[in-house]
Amino acid sequence: MMNRWHAVKRLLPILAGLALLLSACGRADLSTLQPQGPIAEKQYDLMKLSIGMMTVVVVIVFLILAYVLIRFRRRPGQTEIPKQVEGSHKLEIIWTVIPIILLVILVVPTVKYVFEFAQDYTKDKNAIQVKVTSHQYWWEFDYPQYGIKTGQELVIPTTKKISLQLNTVDVLHSFWVPSLFGKIDTNPEGNTNKMYFEAPKAGVYRGKCAELCGQSHALMDFKVKAVDEAKFDAWVQEMKAPAVLPQDPALAATFEKKCLSCHAVGDKGGTLGPNLTGIGNKQAVAGVLLNDEAPVEKNLKTWIEDPEKVKPGSKMPKVTLTPEELDGISKYLANYKLQYDNGK
Repeated sequence: MMNRWHAVKRLLPILAGLALLLSACGRADLSTLQPQGPIAEKQYDLMKLSIGMMTVVVVIVFLILAYVLIRFRRRPGQTEIPKQVEGSHKLEIIWTVIPIILLVILVVPTVKYVFEFAQDYTKDKNAIQVKVTSHQYWWEFDYPQYGIKTGQELVIPTTKKISLQLNTVDVLHSFWVPSLFGKIDTNPEGNTNKMYFEAPKAGVYRGKCAELCGQSHALMDFKVKAVDEAKFDAWVQEMKAPAVLPQDPALAATFEKKCLSCHAVGDKGGTLGPNLTGIGNKQAVAGVLLNDEAPVEKNLKTWIEDPEKVKPGSKMPKVTLTPEELDGISKYLANYKLQYDNGK
């Protein structure tokens, strides 16, 4: 009885760990187990097929094992050596043919979906073309059809296919939105990876970098925001509108000098950092400071004041600002909102 209790005590931490691990699989915006798009649904079907097959095999093996252990166990008083049986052509054929059949069942839909998911929509005029560029530690989204660049938040229509071309400007990264599609690497220019996906349900989906890329790899988050076509068209027009700078001339001059050398708003600024147009109604600042957990102005101050503290190893320099300039720029950016989605 004591030995059995010791075995149970050893298993309890393992079971508790598994329960904790599996409890993280419930978010619809960040779970492969709750697919929100057609590609994710087909990938989930493959997961269910392979897991189902493995479950059946494991159950059958354990049933046979249990039968053998009970049927051929040593009986009390039994001292003779059991009859030794060697070789069975019938069994050898069975346990060779069955795995082949199972492999074929798994391979056929897998190969079918591999070719289906690899379709190239980069020349399709009806698809939304997006060039994805990964940086340490943020994501840039370029819409060549519309002349728009933005960062950290990929806005797409629910009615069209999204064709992606992916590259990196530094180390290798991996682009992944678990609820919409699987992982794909971003390689240096000249070795562009391509993929497409769809998001027919309006909503916000969380994305991750899925390849270790440096100190702040775990903080390299982004969002995919799927909206209806009318809202997408309105977003495009607002993104292309002329820049709106701070009303205070001194603050505007400081912002142009110290921020727009790298960043852009509207039609003004540089291209080294993320485009800040509409940052006031994005889901997060720097991808990880969520605006539903703290006011966007506070998150902007936290980021501008010490980027290294938020994302160690990032290439965002610390900008020297007076407290008044920091307050003014944070407030200005927090109020720089687009109205395509009613300010949300």
